Amino acid sequence: MSAAEGPLVVGVDSSTQSTKALVVDVATGRVVASGQAPHTVSSGAGRESDPRQWWDALCEALRQCGEAAHEAAAVSVGGQQHGLVTLDDRGEPVRPALLWNDVRSAPQARRLTEELGGAKFWAERTGSVPAASFTVTKWAWLAEHEPEAVRATRAVRLPHDYLTERLTGQGTTDRGDVSGTGWWASGAEAYDEEILARVGLDPALLPRVVRPGEVAGTVRDSHDLPFSKGTLVAPGTGDNAAAALGLGVRPGTPVMSLGTSGTVYAVSRHRPADPSGTVAGFADARGDWLPLACTLNCTLAVDRVATLLGLDREAVEPGTAVTLLPFLDGERTPNLPNASGLLHGLRHDTTAGQLLQAAYDGAVHSLLGALDLVLDADADPAAPLLLIGGGARGRAWQDTVRRLSGRPVQVPEAKELVALGAAAQAAGLLTGEDPAAVARRWDTAAGPVLDAVERDEETLARIAGVLSDAAPLLERPTDTH
Repeated sequence: MSAAEGPLVVGVDSSTQSTKALVVDVATGRVVASGQAPHTVSSGAGRESDPRQWWDALCEALRQCGEAAHEAAAVSVGGQQHGLVTLDDRGEPVRPALLWNDVRSAPQARRLTEELGGAKFWAERTGSVPAASFTVTKWAWLAEHEPEAVRATRAVRLPHDYLTERLTGQGTTDRGDVSGTGWWASGAEAYDEEILARVGLDPALLPRVVRPGEVAGTVRDSHDLPFSKGTLVAPGTGDNAAAALGLGVRPGTPVMSLGTSGTVYAVSRHRPADPSGTVAGFADARGDWLPLACTLNCTLAVDRVATLLGLDREAVEPGTAVTLLPFLDGERTPNLPNASGLLHGLRHDTTAGQLLQAAYDGAVHSLLGALDLVLDADADPAAPLLLIGGGARGRAWQDTVRRLSGRPVQVPEAKELVALGAAAQAAGLLTGEDPAAVARRWDTAAGPVLDAVERDEETLARIAGVLSDAAPLLERPTDTH
């Protein structure tokens, strides 16, 4: 392996299931070392993880990177959004973190929306209408169900904040990740005291919001990580904002990410405020905005259907009128937190492969339904859709997205875009460049473009009809035990 041309940086992706670390050459964007370690998520009604697992996984991933990590001049952490991390006066977790896909706070989300000005108020104030995934609803749930945990809490953090603080010793966050909490006013770009007062959260417990391009701190001396003294720590950000950085996305370019959750988003110069709640009005990590729609059920749900059918995930078959809504974990888009999976149109001649294709169709339909709302009115409707995430290289996912979107699809060859985006953010500290420009210089979005095919309007209409007709059933709580 040839020697690096420029300084080295570390980009971290702490996701739901694992933490990954990349050591990247700032001059070329070449990944010179990488590491990965898993962590666990609880099953059952809640979705929780011990934050200390994230730290242990980060340490292990960096150990796998070897000497290259020790040579890095800067590091940045991208992390799963929305998770509620509560710390005591020693900086230890009071309880496991409530993750983004824990939907137990759906009643609190509805109550907060109704009691504090309605959906329009929230959209205009924070950019988003609270859903069960948002951190503010999780804090409200915790205050109602575990008041002793709230009383023991001396600091409230997001997952990426927790890891950054373990590195620097300072409580910091960034505008991209904090915009998904529900307690940050997007117009004023400051914590919203009225909302915090309503949920009983002292703003003194929250981290300082570091500006784009600002140094969050340096790696502290008393640690066991393979970083040199004085290594710079960037603000970090949420995973979707990090992936947007990793792609070097320009305004108007649509992105669809296929992972445990599915997302569609685009960079915008305009602050979003969608009172319907479909689009979350997130900030990006640079100074622009990242209107985004998210589904809870994507690759994991479709893979579960494949497993139940005894099929490989690619073993789809066309030609069916069956509809499968794979809402196995409840759903966020559409907002149906109590929903479960729904199958309609099953016949004697329906094959297992057709059922699997219907699961793909149901998952992609939810994402495409929000795409037009995410994009600005002047966005090019024929622009290629950037397809990223764990499912992006799957032929069945690619074919389904092309057929239901009618757009050309570009699949970037670069892997680990969240970690690459974090690395670009760290590189920007060293060079003074816009991190998105760094990623474009690294040519991270390069990849094959799959031609557009005729949009399958019949399937889209059929799924929309079943979804509409089944709404009362999908809104009914189901017994999860």
